[in-house]
Amino acid sequence: MIYLLLAIMSSAMIAVIMRVSSRRVRGNISMLAVNYLTCLLLGAWYAGFPLFPVQAPGFPLTAGMGAVNGMLYLAGFVLLQYNTGKSGVVLSSVFIKLGLLVPMVLSVFLFGEMPSTMQCVGFVLAVGAIILINYEKGSSFSGFRLPLVLMLLAGGCGDAMSKVFEGYGPETHGDLFLFYTFVSAFLLCVALIFRKKERPDSYALLFGALVGIPNFFSAKFLLMALGRLPGVIVYPTYSVATILVVTLAGVCLFKERLRRNQWLALSVILAALVMLNV
Repeated sequence: MIYLLLAIMSSAMIAVIMRVSSRRVRGNISMLAVNYLTCLLLGAWYAGFPLFPVQAPGFPLTAGMGAVNGMLYLAGFVLLQYNTGKSGVVLSSVFIKLGLLVPMVLSVFLFGEMPSTMQCVGFVLAVGAIILINYEKGSSFSGFRLPLVLMLLAGGCGDAMSKVFEGYGPETHGDLFLFYTFVSAFLLCVALIFRKKERPDSYALLFGALVGIPNFFSAKFLLMALGRLPGVIVYPTYSVATILVVTLAGVCLFKERLRRNQWLALSVILAALVMLNV
């Protein structure tokens, strides 16, 4: 459980740093690239040498799964930017967070991790809380929008890759898997920077590095948590507990005021966390 708690705190720290950076950083892709560069350097440190053990059993699988994971990471970010502009912040926030449905389904059908009745109720409450905390009066959740569904799938599959690797990848290659994940994401980010001709500023470099540290550890601790706890517990707990911590940080650190439905959603999240971990 300690690794899951550390993953939650690391994930929440990402959101807090992003909140601080929002008014200072002009090059979002540049900041993302520096973030991934920081992550891959940390991944290299933990993986040790050699970083390209081509003769090691399972190495092609590790590198391949990491590369795919990096593509999914960046695809989720690009789709989030696109959907925020096209469909608004509310719908985009709901769909990206509901990506937890993907690893949950995989945990049940691919790994046979059947949740208890109480955990099923907790999962339903968690999904309801995600929708409730992002709901705004007058907003509409109706209508089918393919880019939103693609974003949900990209984000969800990116989260699920950790579980898939934990189940099928070499047991000793966890840090290499993370290394190749962030190498792939970084290289794709660099390609986007050249395509958009974006010039990184000093704030993008600074906050990219600051975000990269908790980003790496959130992925590392999540992978470690999945090695010790069922995915049907880890994923919904990780998702809604992060929302809880980030929301409370917004109130305490940034003096944000919550709407009535958001306070209600926090209460639902607390109930969901209890049921998920019974």
